[in-house]
Amino acid sequence: MADAQLSAAVPSAHAAPHPMASPGYGKRATPGQLPRTKDDFADLPSREAAVAAYIDRLPEGADISVKTLARTLPYGQCALRTALNCLQQAGHLRRGRERVGANGPGDGGSRWITRSWWSRTPRDDEWWAAFTRGDVPQEAPPERARPTRSRAHILLAALGRTAPVLSLSQADCARLAPLVAEWFARGATEEAVVAALTAGLPTPVHHPAALLRRRLTDKLPPAPPLSRRVLECAECGVPGRAEALPGGLCTRCRGVRPPVHTGTPLPPATVHAYAAQARAAMTTRRQKALA
Repeated sequence: MADAQLSAAVPSAHAAPHPMASPGYGKRATPGQLPRTKDDFADLPSREAAVAAYIDRLPEGADISVKTLARTLPYGQCALRTALNCLQQAGHLRRGRERVGANGPGDGGSRWITRSWWSRTPRDDEWWAAFTRGDVPQEAPPERARPTRSRAHILLAALGRTAPVLSLSQADCARLAPLVAEWFARGATEEAVVAALTAGLPTPVHHPAALLRRRLTDKLPPAPPLSRRVLECAECGVPGRAEALPGGLCTRCRGVRPPVHTGTPLPPATVHAYAAQARAAMTTRRQKALA
C-alpha cells in the first residue's frame, strides 16, 4: 500500500537528492518505531499517505518544510500544508522547539532550535506528552494497535474495585479523564492518583463524580520543571505543552473555547520562561516569512 502511494509522489531516480536542512534542524526520528511494512499509512487518504511514505524514507536531517516539499513533490504548498496537518492529527508528526547546549533551564549557554519530529508509528497525544518530558523508552517499540481507552480513562473505570462508592459511569470517566491526564503529565503515578482519590472518603458518598472532580482539582500536583522540548501549534505556531495541543493544534485553531483553569497557578519563573519561548517562536516565524 505505502509503496504504491509513494510511487505516485516520489521524484524520478534522476531527480536531485532531497535538500537537507541546516545542521541540527530538519527531520528528527522518534524512538521505538515499528519496522517499516507495506501497510504503513494505509488508514490515511491517498495524498497524505503518499506524503507520509515519502517523508518516512527521507534521511535524518532532511528539510521537510512546506516550501521544500513543494519543490520536490507534485503538490502545491496549500495541499502540502493540509497534508502535514493531517499527519499531525494522525500522530505521525509534531513541530516544536528543543533546548540544546545546556545542563538546565538556567544555563546561559542554551539555545532553542526548531525541530520536526517524525514517527512512522502513529502516536497518541499522551505519548507525545511523554516524549516532550523525555519519558519515552528508547527501546521496546509500542503496540501497533491503539488503545481504545486512555490510561486515565482505564484508571477511573477501575476505581470502583478499590472503593466501590466511587464507581463511575462511562460518561463520568470520559469527563474526568482529562483531569487525571494532567496529573500524569505532572509526573504522578497511578498509585498516587488512586491514593489521592480514595483516602479519607466521607460517608456516604452522594455524588462520586463531583467528589473526584473536586479532589483532582484541589490536590493537583505542582507543574514539573520546564521541559527541554516544547511543541508548537501546526496552524499558528504558538508554543505550548503537548497536553494543550491535541492533534498538534491549540484550542483557538481547533475552534474550542479554552477551559477556565482552577488548579495551582504556575510559578512566576515558569510563566516568564513560557513567555520567552512564545516570543522566540514569533520571531522565528517572522524571519521565515521574510525569507
